[in-house]
Amino acid sequence: MCGIIGVVGRSDAAGSVLDGLRRLEYRGYDSAGIATLSDGKIDRRRAQGKLENLAARLSEKPLSGAIGIGHTRWATHGAPSEANAHPHATDRVAVVHNGIIENYAALRAEMESHQCRFESQTDTEVIVHLVTHYLRQGKTPREAANATFDRLEGAYAVAMIFSGEEDLLIGARQGTPLAVGYGEGEMYLASDSYALAPFTRRICFLEDGDRVALHRGGADIYMNDNIPVHRTVRVTAQSGATTGKGPYRHFMLKEIYEQPAVIGDTLNSFINPATGRVTIPDALLDALDAAPRLTLVACGTAYYACLAAKYWFEKIARMPCEADVASEFRYREAPLPDGGAAIFVSQSGETLDTLEALRYCRRANQKIVSIVNTIESTIERESDFVLRTLAGPEIGVASTKAFTTQLCTLACVALALAIRRGTLSPESAALMTEALRGLPKKAADVLSHDEILRDIAKTIADARDVLYMGRGGMYPVALEGALKLKEISYIHAEGYAAGEMKHGPIALIDDSVPIVVVAPSGDPLFEKTASNLQETVARGGRVLLISDAEGVRRLESFVQWSVTLAEAHPFIAPILYTIPVQLLAYHAAILKGTDVDQPRNLAKSVTVE
Repeated sequence: MCGIIGVVGRSDAAGSVLDGLRRLEYRGYDSAGIATLSDGKIDRRRAQGKLENLAARLSEKPLSGAIGIGHTRWATHGAPSEANAHPHATDRVAVVHNGIIENYAALRAEMESHQCRFESQTDTEVIVHLVTHYLRQGKTPREAANATFDRLEGAYAVAMIFSGEEDLLIGARQGTPLAVGYGEGEMYLASDSYALAPFTRRICFLEDGDRVALHRGGADIYMNDNIPVHRTVRVTAQSGATTGKGPYRHFMLKEIYEQPAVIGDTLNSFINPATGRVTIPDALLDALDAAPRLTLVACGTAYYACLAAKYWFEKIARMPCEADVASEFRYREAPLPDGGAAIFVSQSGETLDTLEALRYCRRANQKIVSIVNTIESTIERESDFVLRTLAGPEIGVASTKAFTTQLCTLACVALALAIRRGTLSPESAALMTEALRGLPKKAADVLSHDEILRDIAKTIADARDVLYMGRGGMYPVALEGALKLKEISYIHAEGYAAGEMKHGPIALIDDSVPIVVVAPSGDPLFEKTASNLQETVARGGRVLLISDAEGVRRLESFVQWSVTLAEAHPFIAPILYTIPVQLLAYHAAILKGTDVDQPRNLAKSVTVE
């Protein structure tokens, strides 16, 4: 996951930028670089690999200047290399960028028609050439930056410096975090406040659509029409222990709101935007394809990610698959097939039950695949193949962004395997890939329903029991929604496959039991879910329907509340529909007055049985 740092200082910008980059290492990266203005001209150093390589380059050939930008890159467009490392630059501007420019291919073709020469495979380089193009038309740096931002599509955070402009650094945020730091005669810009902690405690957080012009005397924050906007400057007690809550009341809410960015980061690590191909290592796909059966094992929320993946692996890749709770798996002494493969999902990579299940599978000669969010964990070290979710540090005990990035990773693996096995038509594979690529924006759109969910949560918070219902890929979402509510609000909640309601749970329904139904209209099982919903309403149930516009239109006469999400391909719906149930649980917990980030009796990483 890329990291950005920018400094408008009084001396040695390169040293400050390098310090900031060191605090962004937790995000994961494969190259890094810094650009400064030296005597008014852009100068830069880049290096593949770890920051010590960049530091050695700077030691050999220092960068002078009091203004600079830096970047740690996780390769998405183009392989890890010095040529693809940021900052990208012309003689007029240098740019660092986190996120994805979805329309970069069209922009690149346009710039090439203007005789622009591209030197990398990245989407970021189109920003450089667009800005330079507008500067050459006579626009000021701010005008050129605005004209460029107006044309970019996607989720991104950008910082840029200009030749001859010793007191100007311009940034923009659209779906990807960016913070401004206020110093004494110095200003800073970074991906998060953690990177700024050594320099200042005065921070403001940009909002989506914000643009900012930094100079030594302060920051001008404005929207795309150049109308100034005010963002509150906060005093933070940030340290190396955490990444800080930023403007959010709790880590959990911050991490819910980070999901569009981290979903994009994770997907970008697996999908090549230039070709539209899902790129999972061939050796891993070979092992999965050769297996007679897949075994997916995890605990808690990660187990629900495995359940969702079971639907994907079986339906689109036609791969037999079992999903198991780690704490039960090895004790039932499950027989495993010769040549089988097992996938283990863990946020921390240290979950003991999952680790012991892994070792059971290792003894049974299974190929071991791990999906983790922490570098160099025990589970990673004991695996044959490792896929990392790029959620960044997750401080809240109740998993949010780690879960959705686990789903994204598993979706990419299932799609790549389906393509390898020839179980999808090229047209279907292309539609699913495009659906994944559009997921960050749809995830950001879900957050606009926060206030509606906060109002609905008032009723949920007063309930003693809450039921969640879904079918197909929505069943694991129902389970996860119920778990979130239990974890942080201490309200008893259960998730059910909607078709199972009439086999017992329907006896629980009366007008004191809210029922949350997740049911996108595009789901093949929507009609059956609609019938199950009406069965509950006929018995006095009060229903919250989470669906798209068509689903809400068809069922609004039966439900008490509804939340309307954007239409989504059924393949990505389980990921998208997870976000509103997270927000619902969060707001119910706030109303109950519980400790949202550290709920009673729970720990972030369970390292005992």
